[in-house]
This record gives sequence, C-alpha cells and structure tokens, in this order.
Amino acid sequence: MDPLILGLLGFVCALLLLLLRVPIAFSLAGVSSVFIFLFFAMRHGGFDMAAAVAPTLSMVSSNTFDLVHSYDLSMIPLFVLLGHIAYHTGITTDIYHAARVWLKRLPGGVAMASVFGCGGFSAITGSSIACASAMGKICVPEMLRMGYDKRLATSTVAVGGTLGSLIPPSVLFIVYGIFTEMSVSRLFMAGVIPGLLSLAGFLVVIYIWVKRNPQAAPVDDSTLVKGERRQAAIRCWPALLLFTIIVGGIYGGLFTATEAAAVSAFSVIIIGSLQKRLNWQQFIQSIKETCTQTTSIFFIAAGAKIFVGFVALTDMAPALVGLVEGADVSFWQLMVMIAAVYFLLGMFLDPLGIMVLTLPFLIPMVDGYGLDLIWFGVVIIKLLEISLITPPVGLNVFVIASVTKPSVAVYDIFMGVARFLVMDVLVLIAIIAFPILSLLLPNLMM
Repeated sequence: MDPLILGLLGFVCALLLLLLRVPIAFSLAGVSSVFIFLFFAMRHGGFDMAAAVAPTLSMVSSNTFDLVHSYDLSMIPLFVLLGHIAYHTGITTDIYHAARVWLKRLPGGVAMASVFGCGGFSAITGSSIACASAMGKICVPEMLRMGYDKRLATSTVAVGGTLGSLIPPSVLFIVYGIFTEMSVSRLFMAGVIPGLLSLAGFLVVIYIWVKRNPQAAPVDDSTLVKGERRQAAIRCWPALLLFTIIVGGIYGGLFTATEAAAVSAFSVIIIGSLQKRLNWQQFIQSIKETCTQTTSIFFIAAGAKIFVGFVALTDMAPALVGLVEGADVSFWQLMVMIAAVYFLLGMFLDPLGIMVLTLPFLIPMVDGYGLDLIWFGVVIIKLLEISLITPPVGLNVFVIASVTKPSVAVYDIFMGVARFLVMDVLVLIAIIAFPILSLLLPNLMM
C-alpha cells in the first residue's frame, strides 16, 4: 500500500476516535502504533508481521524516550504546581478582589474585575479550565446577586479564563515549543502583548455592553472603608512578584523558562508558608492535583510524539505542502484556511488535542512559506483560545454552566460570549497583520 494512503487512513482513524471522545493519548498512540506496524509489515510487498515488530517497537519507544527526556518538559509540573498552590493559598483570587475594589464605581466594574481576576488567575496557573471552574464559583454568583445580566456575568468569566493561554506561563506554549523546537522563553514573551491586547479588548466589550444597556450591570454604590483600596492592592504583591519572576526574569535574561518555573514554584511555597496561608494538607492536595494533571499532559504529549513520527514516516506533511504550493495559495488565504480548520476542530475537540493533531502538518507548511514560527505560535494559541468559547463544545462555557449556582443555561452563556468572539477575531486579525505585536518583546530579549 502507498505510504501516503496509509497515512491518510491513519489520520482519519485518529480523528474519528477523537470525535468519539476516546482519550487523546490513546487515540494518537494507538492509531499511530498500529499504522506504523502496518507500514513496516507491507513496505516490501505482501505482509510480513515478523519483520514489522522490531522497527515498530524501536520507533515507538525511541519517540517516547526522547520526549520524556526533554529538558523543557520539566517546566510543566513546576508551573502546574505553582498554579495549584497559588489557588489553595488564595493568591490568585486576591487579584479579583483588588480589581473589584478599584473598579466598583465604574459601569460594569465587577464584570471588568472578573476579567482581570480571571486573567491573573489563568496567567499564574496556566490553565483556562481551572480558572473557569474556580472563578465561576466566585465571580458569577456575586454578579447575579448584584443584579447583573446573566449573560454578562457568565460570559465575562468564560472569556477571561482564556487569557491564560497567551499570558505566560502557558502550558500550550510549552507543548508548542517542544514539538516545534522553538525557545519556550521567546514564546512566553511573544504572548505578553497579544494577551494584554485581548484583555483590553474584553474590557472594551464590557464597557460598550453596559453603556448601551445600563440595566445589564447595576452600579455598586456601597461605600468603601478608608484604606480598603490600599489594602486590596497590597494583598496582590505575591501575584505580582510571581508574574515578575516569570516574565521579568525571562525577559531580563536572568532565567530560562525552566529555571523561572522552578524559582516561581519555590517562591510560592515560601510565600504561602510565611503568610500562614499554606498548610500541610493544602500542600499535599496541590501535589496530588499536580501529579494528576501532569500525568495527563505527559500521556497526551507521548501519544502526539508517536503520531509525529508516523506522519513523518508516511510523508503526509510534504505531500500537503506540495499541494498547497501547487495551488498557489496566498498568505491571507493560508491564514483563513488554518483559522477555518481550527474553528471547525474547536467545535469538537479540546485545545491540546487540536494542537497535537495539526502541528505535524502545519509546521512544514508554514516553514515552507518562510513565516516566523514564534509569531505563528501566537496565532495558533490565539485560535485555540477562541476554541475554548466557540459552540457547540466551548469547554469554558460548559465548565461555567456546571459550577454556577444558581444555574445558567448554556445557550445564554454562548449568547453572551458571542459579543466577545467578535473582539477575539479582531485581535486575531491584528496579530496576523502586524507580527511586531508578537515579535517585539522576543526580539528585545537579552
């Protein structure tokens, strides 16, 4: 059988299993292993099972071994641990409480505070889903109690949680860096300005929404206690310190991304202990949650690494590159095609699954066009960020619906999110049209 046909069959099988909700790791690893075996069994004509066993085992084991021994991979458990300890000690939620105090008199101030809180939470934890779950329990009931429109209250937390995909540290950037062999430190810096631009865009949407419909967000007219703003700002110093260690340390050349992960994880343990906000039970719980989440990510990465080997073996990527080049596709046509694929897959798959499934094909294509892979990484992460809130899956939306009490219909959350999606698309176009937004900080790094 022609290797290309075998590769296409394998890709279709993997996609079908993913659509059927088979776990990503098992789908990619299982399908890739089977079709690698078939490739070696049929490469000389006929079907020789004995000749296929050794090369299949060698290829599967070597790909997995190379991944596990990747230096960059070690930062994932460190950043995940940082996020869980910051959550259990209340460091992440302090950002929301401070923003609420400072913005309470503005139209839609509590909704804006929720976006700030979610942005800070997801930036420190690197997990949009965890942010939506935790902040959904805190912010949404409070806004509903104050009389906020349920669509505004829920959608702000859903979209705010996506900011952690771009603002460092981001697990998606780490995985992208490992599979494209790009500097994770440069990727982190590349996501800062687009992440802040997205945050500003969300605030603009809230402002316009409330200006056009003041009843959607009643003004909080409660009086402030003297010194309350100052105290709220002071309580945020641990979060600001951690963010400075990660972004400032990497940008200033003091740390690599992995070293920043280790220093920030150690710092949050020390801060939590000194402030008596971290006890032994919380520490053990954070370790357990870190092990669970990290194991899941590592299994997915291992399956994806085997899948990359399978794609390379069957020459699918060069064939796709040749097809696109033969069609004489322009830059903007290419970007629209990629965005369409991501929006389509985002309706059915989670962001990590989309990325590991598509990168083996997209990277050779983008490289062939001579495009910057750091810039392209920001485009990809922004597309994945959007997929977290697009129907019919929209993981963040369903998380908000599941944790919000009183409950809000998924339909209402999606209707609220639709306004923010318009801004997301505008930011995406800006990132594509002006690569300097992504490349300015990486190019200025020491």
